[in-house]
Order: sequence, then structure tokens, then C-alpha cells
Amino acid sequence: MILSHKHKFIFIKTAKTAGTSIEVFLSKHCGPQDVVTPIAPPVEGHQPRNYEGFINPIPEIARRPGKLFSVLRHSMTSREKFYNHIPATEVRTRVPADVWNSYFKFCVERNPWDKVLSHYHMHAAREGGSLSLDEYLGRGRFPINYFRYTDRSGTKIIVDRVLRYEHLIPELSEVFSQFNIPFDGTLGVAAKSKYRTDRRPYQQVFNDEQRKIVEKAFAKEIDLHGYRFEP
Repeated sequence: MILSHKHKFIFIKTAKTAGTSIEVFLSKHCGPQDVVTPIAPPVEGHQPRNYEGFINPIPEIARRPGKLFSVLRHSMTSREKFYNHIPATEVRTRVPADVWNSYFKFCVERNPWDKVLSHYHMHAAREGGSLSLDEYLGRGRFPINYFRYTDRSGTKIIVDRVLRYEHLIPELSEVFSQFNIPFDGTLGVAAKSKYRTDRRPYQQVFNDEQRKIVEKAFAKEIDLHGYRFEP
């Protein structure tokens, strides 16, 4: 996550959408007062800063009234006011209203079947290559993102723009030009891309049953963005 006072934007990081590569690129153009959250494991060229601070428990309690004691405990013990994959709803409660209302807020989303395939290859590589696609799907732990850029109901997008991963470079060019950030069409780093060695398109990988598992898990994202299992 990046909150840039220099350029007046908020970047909400989603899962498996080139978020780390975008963060590393943008961090090099941020000012000393901007908020840049840490990445784990650290990436060369990325400099976290200004992400620690006091958390006002009042708006947090209002957002999660059933979690009173856990919210109070977290606000008293945590030093991280902002963190890597913080949802937009939390950012909204932790920044001044004029910042939230006037800064340009954006994130990236991706076709769920392609996103799941990327996520699967990452986990399979980390587990030594022994994880099958069916075993991965059976776990039910998917890179679902909608809650990171929608309201509490999950039905209303609260950022100004959701970029499409499928058209990432031209859409990033449009956004970066708004802030006069120089961009030559490459982010300069392809973080976490090494995991996927099988580059077949998702249509050639998923069978009908596997396709439906993803479709059910990502129903909200499919509804929000009109994604389809394209032939």
C-alpha cells in the first residue's frame, strides 16, 4: 500500500495482480513524507517509510462493533497504522477525510481463473512442486480481492479506478501520466513472476469442475467486473 502526499494518490495493493512490482516502482517516485508499507520478503529498491503510528480506535470500533476488545487491544499494541494489503475501508478510517476525498485511489484486478492459476503455481513452487491443482483447489484459500476495494457490503467499489491486469501497461501509463510520473512501459521488476513456468492460458488448464470451483469462489468479483471464462 502506498499513500503519496507528493502525488496525491493512494494505491491499494491486491493479491496476484503485479502489486509488488507496482509498489517497488512507485516507491522510487515517492517523497520523504509519503507512506510506503513493507514487503515480505524485502525487495531491493523498495524503501518502506512512515507506515507506523497511532491508530484511533473509535472509527475502528464503529466499523467492527462486534470486535470491541480485539480492536482496542490492536490499537494499543500495534505500531503498524498501515500495512501491505490493507483494505480501502481501513485506509479510509485512518487518514483525514480531506485526504481520502481528494486523493486519487486505485488498485488492480485480474481475471479470477488466471489469478488462481498464478496463485497455484506460487504455492506449488514453495512446496517443492508436489502440490496438484486439485489439492490446491480443495484447500479453498484463494486470492480474493473484492473486499480490499469495496465497502463493507462488498457491493460498492470505493476506489476511483480499478485497473485491469489484462491491460496493465496502457492503464498504468494513463494513471502515472496524471501524476507526471515517468513511465517507459516497464516496471523494471517482475516480482514473484518466477514461480509460474507453465505459461499455458487458463482455458487450457481448467476442466469444467475446476472452472466452476473458481467461478463460485469469485462470484462477487465476476459480478463486479463482468469477468467470464473466455473461450
